Amino acid sequence: MARLLEVCVDTPDGLQAAIEGGADRIELCAALALGGLTPSAGLIEAARSAPRPVLAMIRPRAGGFVWTRAETRAMRHEIAAIRSAGLAGVVLGASNPDGSLDTDTLATLMDEARGMETTLHRCFDLTPDPFAALEKAIALGFRRILTSGQAATAPQGIALIARLHIQAAGRIILLAGGGIMPQNAPLFTAAGLCELHASCSLATEEDPAVAAFGFGPAHRRDTSADQVRALKQALKE
Repeated sequence: MARLLEVCVDTPDGLQAAIEGGADRIELCAALALGGLTPSAGLIEAARSAPRPVLAMIRPRAGGFVWTRAETRAMRHEIAAIRSAGLAGVVLGASNPDGSLDTDTLATLMDEARGMETTLHRCFDLTPDPFAALEKAIALGFRRILTSGQAATAPQGIALIARLHIQAAGRIILLAGGGIMPQNAPLFTAAGLCELHASCSLATEEDPAVAAFGFGPAHRRDTSADQVRALKQALKE
């Protein structure tokens, strides 16, 4: 079984580190500390020449996934920009106020993304019925679902992820993400999952003045090529 590692990055240096470390696919974002937002034009340009497939996050703001009409229009334009840039695909999602998938908005966004690779992001982890949500994602045409199994981390949610993988029966890929590290990767390969998602990052202490002025947190996380290599190696064993 092929085992694929997707690494999420939010800087040009992170993109290069993920490629250097051997990532099989890239999720391109801004502001990973906020769960990932739509990447900037400059970062998208940097990813155009990447020797790996790149999927861009489509999320215009932090917070929940109940979108206004204006936000939905913005996301359609963002998808069009990603298509024009020649990237492989997009990562997107939309929720109703009760957490269920907003299939009307998702259908609109999926129509905009027709012909591109599509991942349903972790709005899935807020759904009250993940088994029904899985069927909706399949009907909408998603290629994969990124999920932590509705837990804080994917290792904690492995039981649900494994059940969803069985229900999917090859119709859609379950992409486990959230707290994936070399030491827990065997949990997911043992469950039959063929794709994992991770940041492969290390904490770096920021200049105290930066945090004091509110420009950022006291620590930031940067993608590590060595961490990518270590996780890739764990997937081979």
